[in-house]
Amino acid sequence: MSDENNPSAKESNEDKPVTRPEDKKVVTKHSIKLNGKKINYTAEAGTIIIYDEEDKKSPQPKGEIFYIAYTVDEPKEKKNRPVTFSFNGGPGSSSVWMHLGLLGPRRVPMNDENNEMIRPPYHVEDNEFSILDQTDLVFIDPVGTGFSRPVEGEEGGQFWNFTKDIESVGEFIRMYTTRNQRWSSPKFLIGESYGTTRAAGLSGYLQNRHGMFLNGIMLVSVILNFQTARFEAGNDLPYPLFLPTYAATAWYHKKLQSPYQSMPLDEFLTEVADFAESDYTVALMRGAKMSEDERSFVIQRLAAYTGLSPTYLNQTKMRINIHRFCRELLRDEEKSVGRLDSRLTSYNRDEAGETNEFDPAFPIITGVYSGSLNQYLREELEFESDLPYEILSFKVFPSWKYTKFMNSYVNTAETLRSAMTQNPHLRIFVANGYYDLATPFFATEYTMNHLGLKDHLMKNITMSYYEAGHMMYIHPPSLAKLRGDLIAFLAESV
Repeated sequence: MSDENNPSAKESNEDKPVTRPEDKKVVTKHSIKLNGKKINYTAEAGTIIIYDEEDKKSPQPKGEIFYIAYTVDEPKEKKNRPVTFSFNGGPGSSSVWMHLGLLGPRRVPMNDENNEMIRPPYHVEDNEFSILDQTDLVFIDPVGTGFSRPVEGEEGGQFWNFTKDIESVGEFIRMYTTRNQRWSSPKFLIGESYGTTRAAGLSGYLQNRHGMFLNGIMLVSVILNFQTARFEAGNDLPYPLFLPTYAATAWYHKKLQSPYQSMPLDEFLTEVADFAESDYTVALMRGAKMSEDERSFVIQRLAAYTGLSPTYLNQTKMRINIHRFCRELLRDEEKSVGRLDSRLTSYNRDEAGETNEFDPAFPIITGVYSGSLNQYLREELEFESDLPYEILSFKVFPSWKYTKFMNSYVNTAETLRSAMTQNPHLRIFVANGYYDLATPFFATEYTMNHLGLKDHLMKNITMSYYEAGHMMYIHPPSLAKLRGDLIAFLAESV
């Protein structure tokens, strides 16, 4: 007889207690010397269960979010000390990159110029550039990344969309802030790449849903308005916005002629940017109305700034797609440049191809970050799990949905504008890499200049630039500069 037809069996199953997932936490003690001073700190690695509040009588567990928090031991009243919540992007990326590359007390070793892969095996070392002496740090892995997972019986897809991602990360921030009595602490967010999209979305969500007003948001390699980076027929906006980064890349690889090759980079890029937002933009807008003289003038200027041939530029209709540029610039050397960091180069099987086989930054960073993180978690933080730590989840990215922005471009710039208007004390720091072809600096300038903020609020935005790529902190001189810029920003914002 089946259980379906056996009343006593059904009652037995209903009476069986349901095992609910529990939070986990491992606490360890450490120290580091920063700016000549010894800092004693506590590391906390664990998970927090987030719930669905629709069932008011019995909220249902939906996911567990893994985090690593570092808090300095010295302050007697931690409520006066800033706390910064950090995450990376993807979508589908864990928080490892800024954790072990920029902010945390331990970091991965990197070559000085980062143009070669470090020989394995890998280990972490003290991070003299950590900002732990200025703020406590909480690194968040959204569901599907790191050790964060949907609870048993739940599907990960419910978290893998623009809206639910912001809600779940926002709920984690609320719960951590409440449990650790940090509501009175100055609070900051720092996000990188899609993490900047998330941070801008959180600026409004945390204010409107939880009444949590932030002191500042640090945006590293920014993408808020996706129209600035979508190379699609009918959308000419990316072409002038990517041009200064194309020019910087050509300058770095010495593909320019005099006088541009001998100019200082910042001076050269000022000229390119002026052309991009004037003659080039007008030419693209005029389209078929351009005269041959106008077309010839623009093509010659593009050739001078990018190192590409006038013939090639004419064939592209003066519209240089990012992936084509990465292959075309060094085609005569049988090499291609990177998207995340255009200083880096790689080889491809098909030398006549239109796109790269892989981004040359990936093998340089993936192995050392993954190997270092997995060893660090068990050996120093003493957190044990047999789950794979998803550095980059290739389940999350293909499944990601932007339902809120159906038939339009994703854009969280308006959310940020609204948050800054409602909270005039909210300050924004923006870090840009000159050689970042994933989120070009001129596209970020365009976004910030089109927020629609009043003049007094525009003064709350600080822009900083680095001679590096998307992850500017893998370039030691840029890492040192970035620490100084972040410290100055935190001091101004508290």
